[in-house]
Formats: sequence, C-alpha cells, structure tokens
Amino acid sequence: MVIVIFAFVGAEIVTIAAAESDEPERAVARATNQVVGRVLVFYVLAIFLIVCIVPWNDTKLGDSPFIAALDTIGIPGSADIMNAIVVTAVLSCLNSGIYVASRMLFALSRRGDAPQALLEVNGRGVPVKAILLSVSVGFMSVIFDAISPDKVFLFLVNSSGAVSLFCYVLIAVAELRTRRRLEVEAPERLKLRMWLFPWLTYAAIVAMVAVIVAMALVEDVRSQLIPSFISLAVVLVAGWLRYRQAGARAGVGRTQPSRT
Repeated sequence: MVIVIFAFVGAEIVTIAAAESDEPERAVARATNQVVGRVLVFYVLAIFLIVCIVPWNDTKLGDSPFIAALDTIGIPGSADIMNAIVVTAVLSCLNSGIYVASRMLFALSRRGDAPQALLEVNGRGVPVKAILLSVSVGFMSVIFDAISPDKVFLFLVNSSGAVSLFCYVLIAVAELRTRRRLEVEAPERLKLRMWLFPWLTYAAIVAMVAVIVAMALVEDVRSQLIPSFISLAVVLVAGWLRYRQAGARAGVGRTQPSRT
C-alpha cells in the first residue's frame, strides 16, 4: 500500500476540471463515479485475473505481471501490447498533470499566492506561462532521473505519495469544516453531498493517517517521508504568514480615516 499509493492519486482533478464545465455539480458526480468504476476494473479486477492465471511463485511476475498473464494465455506479442498500453497511459497522465499544474498555478496567482505573471492567457484563454513553467519542471525531473536513475524516480514516487496523502487529509478536514458551516449559513449551496457524512470522512482520515504512519515504519520509504514533512511544514508556515499578513493589512485599512 505504501509503495503503490501514488498510483491512486489523481481523482481530485475532477474538481479542477469541473470549474471549466457548464454543469460542475453533475460533472463532478459523474467523474467521481467513473473513477470508482475504473479503479475496480483496472486495479481490482485486473489483479484478480492475474492471480487466477499466473502462479504466485512464477519468476515471470518479476518483469511484469500483465505480460506474464498474457504469455500464459498464449497471446503473441504480449510485451509489445503492454508497452503500447503503458506508453498511452503515461502520456495520458502527463497530459492531465500539465493541465492540473497549470490551472493550480493560475488559481494561486489569482489569489496572490504565486507570481502575477502566471495570470497571463492567450487569445483562447489558455495560461501559457503557467503551462510552460509546469513543462519545465517535468523536463528537469527527466534530466535528474537520467543523471541519477536509481534515486530520483524512487524519491519522486515515494514523496509524491506522502505529499498526496497530506493534501487528501487537508481536503477531508476542510470538507468537515466547510460543510458544517454551509449547513448552517447557506444549505442551498450544498449541491453535491458526501455520503455518510461525517463518519465516512472520519474513516478516510484515519485510513490515510494509518498509511502515513506505515511509511514511517517501512525502512525503504522512511527516508522519503522526512522531506515530505519538511515540505508540508514549509507550506503551512508560509500559508499562515501569508494570511496573517493579509489580515494585518486589512486591519490597518479599517483603522485609517477616510479621505474626503
């Protein structure tokens, strides 16, 4: 679970894409249900079939469980088929990653948490500078992986899993506070409600915290957890200072006399 948690990350991008859709409530609900269905098919069902087809101690499993299963069935060119599928999946992840990164940079810039230059868009409304910055980070990651192939990829995989869990925990906590406030102040704004609230949210928080604790107990990923905690602390402190500064400016503005 600790090693593969990063593979399940990405469902949250449906909320970002929904902001550009005509019916965001319906789009989020439909996309979330599709994610659940795809996880059941491509993860749970696929692993179930592999276990049924290939013996657990088959040496071919070390290379690729999917190729081993296709070879056992007798499908010719199974390795080439899986390589084509993997490349297509990676390109799809790259496409969604660039989209989400550029939109998040744009949103942060609009709130004043990132350089204002990233707000610039072209004639079609595309944040070109934010996309170029995201792509540049991707190229740097590839270059670093070529320089140190045994460390960079493993670090990115493990650290991304931990950072994603931090984000998910914060999302769940925000959902608890926001929904309770909306139920009191503006219940009509709750267009899409979480199932079994608040107990399912609490269960999700407990499960994610359990995985983070497990990472601290697994020697192979423990070293990656420390930088993740450091990055989390930096972001939280920066956010606290940012909002404290904004609050101080707002207080000064209220106390200054108006000019006539």
